[in-house]
Amino acid sequence: MSQWSEDLISVERAGTLDGLFLQRVRRSPTRIAYRYYERDRGWQQLDWREMGQAVARWRAALAGEALAEGDRVAMLLRNCPEWVMFDQAAMSLGLVTVPLYTDDRADNAAYILQDAAVKVLLVQDANRWKRLAEAVGDAPWPLRVVLLDGGAEALRLAATDPRVVVADSWLPPAAPDVTSREADPNALATIVYTSGTTGRPKGVMLSHRNLLANAHGGVTVIDCFQEDVFLSFLPLSHALERTGGYYLPMMAGACVAFARSVAQLGEDMQTIRPTVMIAVPRVFERVYARIADQLAARPAPARWIFALAVAAGWRRFLRNQGRGGWHPLLLLWPLLRRRVADQVMAKLGGRMRAAVSGGAPLPYGVAHTFIGLGLPLLQGYGLTETSPIIAVNPLQANIPESVGVPIRGMQVRIGADDELLVKGHNVMLGYWNNHAATARVLTHDGWLHTGDQARIADGHIFITGRLKDILVLSNGEKVPPADMEMALALDPLFEQAIVLGEGRSYLTALLVLNADLWTGLAQELGLDPESPKSLEDPHLLKEMLKRVRLTLKDFPGYAKIRRAALSLEPWTVENGLLTPTLKVKRNQVMAHHRAAIEEMYGKEP
Repeated sequence: MSQWSEDLISVERAGTLDGLFLQRVRRSPTRIAYRYYERDRGWQQLDWREMGQAVARWRAALAGEALAEGDRVAMLLRNCPEWVMFDQAAMSLGLVTVPLYTDDRADNAAYILQDAAVKVLLVQDANRWKRLAEAVGDAPWPLRVVLLDGGAEALRLAATDPRVVVADSWLPPAAPDVTSREADPNALATIVYTSGTTGRPKGVMLSHRNLLANAHGGVTVIDCFQEDVFLSFLPLSHALERTGGYYLPMMAGACVAFARSVAQLGEDMQTIRPTVMIAVPRVFERVYARIADQLAARPAPARWIFALAVAAGWRRFLRNQGRGGWHPLLLLWPLLRRRVADQVMAKLGGRMRAAVSGGAPLPYGVAHTFIGLGLPLLQGYGLTETSPIIAVNPLQANIPESVGVPIRGMQVRIGADDELLVKGHNVMLGYWNNHAATARVLTHDGWLHTGDQARIADGHIFITGRLKDILVLSNGEKVPPADMEMALALDPLFEQAIVLGEGRSYLTALLVLNADLWTGLAQELGLDPESPKSLEDPHLLKEMLKRVRLTLKDFPGYAKIRRAALSLEPWTVENGLLTPTLKVKRNQVMAHHRAAIEEMYGKEP
C-alpha cells in the first residue's frame, strides 16, 4: 500500500456503538465496508451506504416486534454482514444483544436464552433452530425466531410454528434511514456469556462506553488505517473478534472480509490479502506445525537454510527493535528473505502489517519462528470482563514473551499474591443476575481481579501464573476443570480424575479406576484384569469416554473430553501426588503420567 491515511472516529463523537456506525456511514459512504463469500456468486462486497440501508431494514423489522428499550435479542450466526446489521439495528433501538456460539451445545444456548430472557433470536438456518428448539422446549423465551437462510424446511417451520419467521419475508423491502438518538453511553449494550467456575456460564454486562473505549485503546497502541483489510474468522461471539475485528475497524474506517471457514483460511488469505489479522494461538500453531511437517520431508540442507533464515530474521527484528546489535547473519538476510521468508509470507497474502494473537498464551517458539520470517506477530491479553483488551505489544516495542503494554486509559497494578488488577472505562458493569460473582471480582472502587499472576517490567506485562484453576485452550476457550473433575469423581468407577488441556486444542482426562470394580469391568469386556495392556484397549477407552460424556452431560459445550488415559495406581500422599490435605498435585501428576499425556496429544482426534 503506497499511502496510509487515518480517519478515526473519537469515542466522544460516536457516543454509542450505533452512533459509531452512523458516523462511519456518513463519513465513508462509498468505501468498502465488508467483503463476504456467497456460494453461487463468489466474493461480494458492501459499502457503508449499503450497510446503512440494510441496517435500516433490520431496525424496522425489530421495531415491529413491540420490544422495549433494554430488552434482549440474540444472534446464533456465523460471521457475516447480517451479524453486524442485526447488532447495529438492535442497538439503535436501545436493545441489548446477546451473541451465541454456533458450535455450542443446544442445552447451553437454551440456558442463555432463558437466563437473559431473550425475546428475539436470529438463527442461521432451520437445522440449527430445530436442534435448539428441542432444548428450549416449552420455555417462554424466545418469543420470536428469525431464520436467516430460507429454503423449504425454513418455510415449513414458519408455517407450523407461530414463533418462526424467515428473514426475507420479515424484513421490509426498504426503510427510512436510521437517525441519531439521544442515548446514555454507559447503558448496557450487550451481554456476553463466558465460562465460569461453576457448571453454567456467567453473563458479562458491557456498556457502549466499555466497548468504544476498548476499541479506541486498541488503535492507540497499533495504528489502524482506512486502507487496512481485516480478515475475520474468529467467531464474532468471541469478545476479541467483536471488539478487535468489528468495532475497531469501524472506528478506523477499514474493510473487514469474512473468511469462509478455518479449513479454507489459507485460500482466503491469498485471495483477500489482508493487512491485519486477529487470531488465537491455535491458528498460528497449526501453520507452524504444517511448516514443520513439510520441512521434515525436505533434505537436510533445506532444513538448515530455513533455520538460518529464522535466525537471521530474528537478529534483524532485535536490531530494529533496539534490543540487539549488528551480527554477521544480517548480511545474509536479503538473500534468505527472498528464498525462504517471502515464500512463507506469500501464503499469508503477502502484505500482512500486523497479526495479533490473543485469548490464550502464545508459545514462544511459534512467535520466534514467525517473527524471524518477517511476520509482525503481536501477543495481547485481555478478558471478556474488560471488553476484552487489557494489553497488546506495540509494533515498535514488541517483546514476544510479554503480553504487551496496557492500552490507553487502562490502569494496572500488582496486588496480593502477585495478582494483576486492572481498572478503566472498559471494565464491565458486572455479571448479569449475579451480584455475588460480581462482588468477588470487582472492588468498590472499580478494580477488577483478573485471577492471573503477573509482573510488570519496562512497561510490559508478563503473565507468570494463574490464581484461578482455569485451563486456557489454544483456541482461547477458558475451561474451569475443578467442577468437571468433581463430577467425574462422583462416578464410582472413577476413583480420581484430572482434566487437562492448558495450551492444547482439546481436553483430555487422566482417570484412576476403582480397583474393586476393575476386575468385573475387565471380565465384562473380555479383558485380562491382571494385564497392564488391558488399560490401553481401544474398546475399553471408547466405553470410558462414553461414560465420561454421560457424566458431564449437564455441563456447557466446552466440557468435551476427547481422550482419556486410564490407571489403577492411585494418587496418594505417600507417592507424592497428593498434598497432606489430600489435594491433587497437578504438576506432579502430569509429570508422572507425561508419556500417557503426550500419547493423548500425539495425534489430533
